[in-house]
Amino acid sequence: MSKLIKSIACGVSCLVLASCANLSNEQRDTASIKRDTIELNSRTLVAVLDRFEEAQQAAVQLQEETTLNAYTLPALSESLLDRGKTLLGTPYRYGGNSRKSGFDCSGFVNYVYKQELGIELPRNTQGLLKMDAPVIARTDLEPGDLILFNDRGRGRVSHVGIYMGDDQFIHSSSSRSGGVRIDKLSSRYWNASYLQAKRILTEQEVASAMPSKELLSRIAQ
Repeated sequence: MSKLIKSIACGVSCLVLASCANLSNEQRDTASIKRDTIELNSRTLVAVLDRFEEAQQAAVQLQEETTLNAYTLPALSESLLDRGKTLLGTPYRYGGNSRKSGFDCSGFVNYVYKQELGIELPRNTQGLLKMDAPVIARTDLEPGDLILFNDRGRGRVSHVGIYMGDDQFIHSSSSRSGGVRIDKLSSRYWNASYLQAKRILTEQEVASAMPSKELLSRIAQ
């Protein structure tokens, strides 16, 4: 569009110059003033269009960089998952929220986030589902994201775990299956029960929930 307008501006200038050929001196002076004015306006228009194109290019570049850097906290997610792995084998207990007593699913998630990052989460799965946090598409899952499940598509949210990457998640499953364990998200039961994923591990959440010195020391460990 800007190239077309530039061409029109140049064409107008040429027409003005051509029309001056058969005019009297007085008319030529008047025409010359008009020509100078049109040329000045044309140059101003071209300059504005150039600036507009530069601004568009800068906006596109900024959008691309923002998309590429949308999630950049691998050290924190690794630290979080390391904490969860230390709890493997801890027995399942309904209402449990400590290593000593055992964990239910939301108690395990709550414990890991609080102990490792100082982040307080809702205590039950319904609260986690309603929590004001970004909902993440299944194809965009990153380590540290919360995964919420229901009973194979039936009923309301009933279970939660922490995504680990490579199609795996860690959770406190049940007393029958051995408490805290790692399972495949693509396994028949969990694949059918998948409900939603939420991202808690963001720079804003961590910065507001944990003192900077303690945060740095955890990353360094």
